[in-house]
Amino acid sequence: QVQLVESGGGLVQAGGSLRLSCATSGSSFSWVTMGWFRQAPGKEREFVAAISSSGSIIDYTDSVKGRFTISRDNAKNTVYLQMNSLKHEDTAIYYCASRRGPGWSTWRNDFDYWGQGTQVTVSS
Repeated sequence: QVQLVESGGGLVQAGGSLRLSCATSGSSFSWVTMGWFRQAPGKEREFVAAISSSGSIIDYTDSVKGRFTISRDNAKNTVYLQMNSLKHEDTAIYYCASRRGPGWSTWRNDFDYWGQGTQVTVSS
């Protein structure tokens, strides 16, 4: 049973920072692509960032480039999302997800397992 558990969300003022963590169990973490997605009220779940199994491939959605950094620690089976210069529009539930398939994809339907999400609220 694969489990992903996010933590680190909270309430922060615009311009502030948060670091999200996603601890995984029940899978070969070092073999999977990990991603972060978010869903704001009334909107579809959208891609935020992803990192390949080795960390050699990283991608971000345009709106977070230069502000967010995804990283992983394969020894700890954990992926992180450092979020700096937060904006009100970053407010959402943030989900981590894992993908076992070959090749590279940031499409949410290509991800196999999901965490329960952690709320990030940025006050303006």
